[in-house]
Amino acid sequence: MCGICGVVALDGPPPDRELVTRMIGRLRHRGPDGSGLYRDEHAALGHTRLAIIDTEGGAQPLCNEDETLWISFNGEIFNYVELGEELRRCGHRFRTASDTEVVVHAWEEWGEQCFTRFNGQWALALWDSREHRLVLSRDRLGVRPLFFTRDRQRIAFASEVKALMADPALPRAFDPIGLDEVLTYWSTVAPRTVFAGIEQLEPGHVAVLDRDGFRRHPYWSIDFPDRDAEPGQDIEANAAELRERLVEAARLRFVRSDVPVGAYLSGGIDSSITAAVIARYTEAPLHTFSLRFTDAEYDEGVHQQKMVAELGAQHEEITVSPADVADVFPDVVRHTETPVLRTAPAPLFLLSRLVRDNGYKVVVTGEGADEVLGGYDIFREGRVRAFWARDPGSATRDRAVELLYPWMARSPGTAPAFARSFFGQDLDADDPAISHRPRWASTSAVKALLTPDLRAELDRGPDVVSRMPAGSDGWDPLSRAQWLEMTTLLPGYILSSQGDRMLMANSVEGRFPFLDKEVVELANRLPARHKLCGLDEKHLLKIAFEDLVPEQIRRRPKQPYRSPDTASFFSGPPPEWLTEVTSPAALAAAGVFAPRPVAGLIAKAARTGGVRAGNTDNMRLLAVVSTQLLHQQLVVDAGSASDDAPPEPMTVIDRVQHVRSSA
Repeated sequence: MCGICGVVALDGPPPDRELVTRMIGRLRHRGPDGSGLYRDEHAALGHTRLAIIDTEGGAQPLCNEDETLWISFNGEIFNYVELGEELRRCGHRFRTASDTEVVVHAWEEWGEQCFTRFNGQWALALWDSREHRLVLSRDRLGVRPLFFTRDRQRIAFASEVKALMADPALPRAFDPIGLDEVLTYWSTVAPRTVFAGIEQLEPGHVAVLDRDGFRRHPYWSIDFPDRDAEPGQDIEANAAELRERLVEAARLRFVRSDVPVGAYLSGGIDSSITAAVIARYTEAPLHTFSLRFTDAEYDEGVHQQKMVAELGAQHEEITVSPADVADVFPDVVRHTETPVLRTAPAPLFLLSRLVRDNGYKVVVTGEGADEVLGGYDIFREGRVRAFWARDPGSATRDRAVELLYPWMARSPGTAPAFARSFFGQDLDADDPAISHRPRWASTSAVKALLTPDLRAELDRGPDVVSRMPAGSDGWDPLSRAQWLEMTTLLPGYILSSQGDRMLMANSVEGRFPFLDKEVVELANRLPARHKLCGLDEKHLLKIAFEDLVPEQIRRRPKQPYRSPDTASFFSGPPPEWLTEVTSPAALAAAGVFAPRPVAGLIAKAARTGGVRAGNTDNMRLLAVVSTQLLHQQLVVDAGSASDDAPPEPMTVIDRVQHVRSSA
């Protein structure tokens, strides 16, 4: 995995080499193994390399045979071997064994259609110096990030916002609508970000800048069959096909690497399946990594150890305390580059550090299984709410909410009146977002802390439902709920704040078999009842792998990954940095949260030590703290002293310098 950046200016002077060098410097954590820069009269591409495939020969930016097409690439194309063989039969000549060069020749051969052929995870920039055309592309579900800012016929792009902010001319301010999306959906929805003037390329999209202007469009989109015409009704056949595709997806992600690959092991069914597949279907030694907690409420160590014993894996684990979370939280926010409403990314930051300290820079994980195979509690909530909505006056139906969250100590079953009140909001059987309304309303309670001016500006709230595709009204309600999760939380939080950013902070690449192209497209075609059977989540997955995963793991109730929130900052004296960023002066400078209610929230947390803080208070505190940190790090202080004089890239191809010296 790598970091990419660049500037393209179709009019005016050549891109500033020093600016792109600074951009490269801010991405060093994404690629400590090498760096490169290409520049001509109109374009400059930068790259930092984490060498995974063809570690000796895959340096970037990389070009085609006549050096007219250049690429800066972040990601992996897992079917690059097969594509390379096809391209060689078409007459293309290769100088390296890297998947990056396959992308270059695939673009030459197939143009934009090449992206539909790729099975992988990527963000890339292709510069055609002959046609003066820049092409940006991002993988189907947003595993890899790609940000940009543009003005007429100039565009700057990068893997992370901090690289764009290496340009002192770039305005630094929050985008109110982006903040509103985070405080509703937990993440922005592409192309929005929380920074004014900075966009992200939508997952599954390609963008082009040339003399005809800037345009973007999807090459792939999330789609589901009409509920009255769902194919594939044979559950045993579907289970066999799911198993076949997942085995191949996990195998490819483990064996297509020129460096050792490890595996995360959480104790849940998803990571247990990926680890078990690796143990059964590859010859490579299995090295697993797990996250433990000092607080038993969050710890899944019993299940992890059960799976380790089953697999006979070499195993490493890290145990995280609330104080550990507080210690690293400022670093976590600097890497997420967005407010977060939970501390959950922080332990994953520490876990990826453990991976790197053990000499690994690639891990296979179970992310994506819940979204594509119907595993989240929110899908079960949607099923219960839809059942209830068909007869809202039924005293029997409303008790179905008590079946939710069997793993939780304070489950709805222990407070049935509250549960029926919470889940009984906005019961409309025809609402495309019937699954999500209570969650969005709960999250939006954070906005009570906003300044009056900002609250007035955001009085309408965001509306992702209006973006749902034509024909989605014919989908099963589960499919609509999946679309919402795969458009909001998956790319914006799970794969970003908890995924790419926490992994790449320690120069580790994550690989996700459940987000394999073939797996996702099969899962999206499945009948809804094969994914969520009654209230049994990931039903088909459990059938498909019943022989590989112990019943203790396979049949345990879904327990989402969580970590201590408010208690992380108040179980002892609050960290000094927290006091600084939540001071009245710092709050006034950011202009997002009102000082008086924030002071009340912090005083309450200090009195109780954060113990047993409710869901709303947890979200409020994390929203304030992370937003204030972000303002300090990327608005007030857009860099650090070390960024002012970054090292020269290891490989430099500067045609502007060459042309001028020749003249």
